[in-house]
Amino acid sequence: MSVLFGPAGNSNSFPYKSSVDAPRWLREIGLDAYEYQCGKGVNVGEETARTLGARAAEQGIVLSLHAPYFVNPANPDPESLEKTAGYIVAACRAADWMGARRVTVHSGALMKRTRREAAGIAVRNLGEIVKRVDGAGYGHIALCMETMGKINQFGDLDEVLELCQVDERLLPCVDFGHLYARTLGELDGSAGAVAHILDRMRAELGEERASRFHSHFSCIQFTPGGGEKVHLTFAQEEYGPAHEPLMRALAERGWSPTIICESAGTQAEDALTMKRAYEGFL
Repeated sequence: MSVLFGPAGNSNSFPYKSSVDAPRWLREIGLDAYEYQCGKGVNVGEETARTLGARAAEQGIVLSLHAPYFVNPANPDPESLEKTAGYIVAACRAADWMGARRVTVHSGALMKRTRREAAGIAVRNLGEIVKRVDGAGYGHIALCMETMGKINQFGDLDEVLELCQVDERLLPCVDFGHLYARTLGELDGSAGAVAHILDRMRAELGEERASRFHSHFSCIQFTPGGGEKVHLTFAQEEYGPAHEPLMRALAERGWSPTIICESAGTQAEDALTMKRAYEGFL
């Protein structure tokens, strides 16, 4: 197994009108993965989803799907849990139509609670959400809990790894840009920072599960008080994280995650830059 690389949605250079043409284009330029974006709601129809899935299978492109941004597993309100569970089940339904086996899920907001209070709520709610996903027939789809970029959001690395203990099929979606931003540049993509992140995953999840983690990667501008401000491109070099040490570490460890690039408009091009760097380290 090797690392899969692809964009989140379509970059500015995407030459077609419809995302169903993305698999052909991605294969032509040398990428392997594609994350379909449902951040603003699961609005894709079944016919479109199945067409995208069929074309991805033809081209050898591995699909994942991003669930709506506004889910919040850390909200204790029962009505909020119903909504969050519904959004995630709907995301899994669309993913299933596409043949996608991973759905990226935001970990939540603190809502003026302590981090430990939010963690307890999120763990309990995620257990219920997993039951709902299973009950709807989508137990084969992995929920990938995402590390968040703002300091006041729930979802640092350790919190996401704690969520992944709820069920063995859960995977972390390690967003290296988010971790860089929320630590105000401390997790800067250096070899030491990368080793810390990968070793923490291995310690909490075991080598096998950790090695196939899901990931988002982009350079992100941050503010001292809040963390994440805006996604950048690899050409905008004022902010990190650096990508080369991660590519080297993955090659050396023989790990096989899926790396989805979320650069601002150049996500396909920057994904290809990462793939070429990774292949150079093999």
